Amino acid sequence: MNAEVKRLACELPASSGAPLSRWTSTELARELVERDVVAAISPSTVARILARDAIRPWQYRMWIFPRDPRFATKAAVALDLYARVFECAPLGEREFVICADEKTSIQARCRCHPSLPPAKARLMRVEHEYKRAGALAYLAAYDVHRAKAMGRTETTTGIVPFGRLVEQVMTSEPYRSAERVFWVLDNGSSHRGQRCIDRLQGEWPTLRVVHLPTHASWLDQCEIFFSIVQRKVLSPA
Repeated sequence: MNAEVKRLACELPASSGAPLSRWTSTELARELVERDVVAAISPSTVARILARDAIRPWQYRMWIFPRDPRFATKAAVALDLYARVFECAPLGEREFVICADEKTSIQARCRCHPSLPPAKARLMRVEHEYKRAGALAYLAAYDVHRAKAMGRTETTTGIVPFGRLVEQVMTSEPYRSAERVFWVLDNGSSHRGQRCIDRLQGEWPTLRVVHLPTHASWLDQCEIFFSIVQRKVLSPA
């Protein structure tokens, strides 16, 4: 029976005609009975069987296959810059590396009542009711080697808001008087392709755009900064 439970858990529900996106222990128990594998079985028993093999059919992990034919070449440029190297030469003291990105559609919710701290046998409580204060986009530029984040909020993303972030950074020291400032960017619509390179480098002579491979924004260190903001700064719910 254990083998049948595990085999079913490793099937996609659609292959059995089940109108489900993924199995839970409750649906697996029901399906096992309908298939006459067992006369009766509880969801908790199914969960214990799967736990022994660390099978969690109700969980999933997203992945993406790199499609950029020049993935290794483009990634190597960014990784070298993180190591303070460009075209086999070390960066100088007046050369900087910036990772930039956008965190979109952050809902600004004002709770009607303050949250209650955790207490004995009680989790932190967050009031359900809230007032909407619109949605914001957070644009940030992260200096890789100085470990400094510079950011701004905008009502939306786009070429113009991103241009304001670039101006904010490039008009402040030490970037204003730098020899070169490398901007490592993913392929978001606000800063994609040769037009972005021509636009930014034409406006800021010391700026150099370095695009990451397609579908490789996880190589952008600003994404790491955003994940910390998400976990440690933004209030729950």
